Amino acid sequence: MLAPDPRNPLIVQSDHSILVEVDNPRYGEARDRLVRFAELVKSPEHIHTYRLTPLSIWNACAAGVSAAAIIEALGGLAKYPVPEHVLVSVRDFAGRYGRLQMTRDARGLVLSTNDLPLAEEIARQKAVAPFLRERFDPCRFLVDPADRGRLKQALIRIGFPAEDLAGYTAGEDFPIDLRSLTRAGRPFALRRYQDEAARTFHASGTERGGSGVIVLPCGGGKTIVGMGCMSHKH
Repeated sequence: MLAPDPRNPLIVQSDHSILVEVDNPRYGEARDRLVRFAELVKSPEHIHTYRLTPLSIWNACAAGVSAAAIIEALGGLAKYPVPEHVLVSVRDFAGRYGRLQMTRDARGLVLSTNDLPLAEEIARQKAVAPFLRERFDPCRFLVDPADRGRLKQALIRIGFPAEDLAGYTAGEDFPIDLRSLTRAGRPFALRRYQDEAARTFHASGTERGGSGVIVLPCGGGKTIVGMGCMSHKH
């Protein structure tokens, strides 16, 4: 991890909050890196506040951001040394992601782990057990598709998020093409970020289909991106 520098824009606090100086020359870089693994809490004029949470770290891991990359970003942008227990928390949160996986085989949806003690723990959790149908292997459980979302939420609450690799059941085809011209006769096409969002949604491969959630700000063109997702499928 890089040494702190008083000229940097971040102050990482012991409560896992992060203060960012908006007027700092490296603010843009800090904002673009923080958004990948921290939640924006408030953004007044001069100091923005972010927070590291288990969910923000797990979302980062799901997007391919490692604990090492998060720690490197914090250290490289911090004015003062990052509290050691914050770094420990980052490693701990990131280490929990991927220990449980949800996949699909001939039996249906399967929740699995390579860690027998973890399998025992989730089987005994009152918040999780009602969503596990059959334990056909010491480390694998059948899951009712209707309980998929509720099980994932329950696992998040106990601190062990499931990496969902099961994809979705293919529905009826709905061929669609985007206009090349608007009704006013002007050229029409997806903007670069819209096209990237649609392609990323399908990046998991045709065997799984689109999988995930696309998040864009108001006015970002979510409807158009949704159309683009269907268009890329065909």
